[in-house]
Amino acid sequence: MAYNIHHCNPPSESDHIDVDTIAQVIRKQNPDFVALQEVDVHTNRSGKELDQAKQLAELTGMHYYFKKAIDHDGGEYGVAILSRWPIQDTASIQLPIAPDVRHEPRVVAVANVTLPSGRIVQFASTHLDLTEETRVLQAAEIVARLGVGAGVLVIGGDFNARPGSKPIQALEASFQSSCAPADCPYTIPVDEPKATIDYLFYRKSTTITVLNHYVVSEKYASDHLPIVATLRLE
Repeated sequence: MAYNIHHCNPPSESDHIDVDTIAQVIRKQNPDFVALQEVDVHTNRSGKELDQAKQLAELTGMHYYFKKAIDHDGGEYGVAILSRWPIQDTASIQLPIAPDVRHEPRVVAVANVTLPSGRIVQFASTHLDLTEETRVLQAAEIVARLGVGAGVLVIGGDFNARPGSKPIQALEASFQSSCAPADCPYTIPVDEPKATIDYLFYRKSTTITVLNHYVVSEKYASDHLPIVATLRLE
């Protein structure tokens, strides 16, 4: 599952933070892994005592890893991973920014998880930049750092890029989307979706069968529709 949670702030309610509803959306899908974006930890706007990544893990009964992208509003703001199984190792990748572009830094959070079968899976979460020039650089960095290898790696997130765009083409050098590029369901805006910018990708070197890919029609909790894919490891 991949979900841009808009710091648990329902867009229709300017100052309201609703972690419970985000957790309910996740629990209903019963995922093994979740890539979260726009996560607040101890910010003034969400509550200085609130660690959203930790609370979502507690409410869903999952394990978590949070990686800060920026300092924000007295706390931290970034991406997170939820996992059904304990997380053994974590890593992060600082993504590049195009010259003369003044935008917030972006990161990739990566977690290693051992499945009950003993197989190791790497799961990653990211949120790419708003400008295509920087997104192309960031996609290339992801390919360079994570695209090579024989192990299982799945990366989900808000890539801020439509199917067929240059950043997505760059990622497709090493990764396969869980939805067909011409048929990926729309993820924004939630009321009348018109564009796809949220994806789940898996490393092409791994034999994986996609059993399904769909969006969850949850229009209150965030400004993005969450996406879910069922992947079968061969």
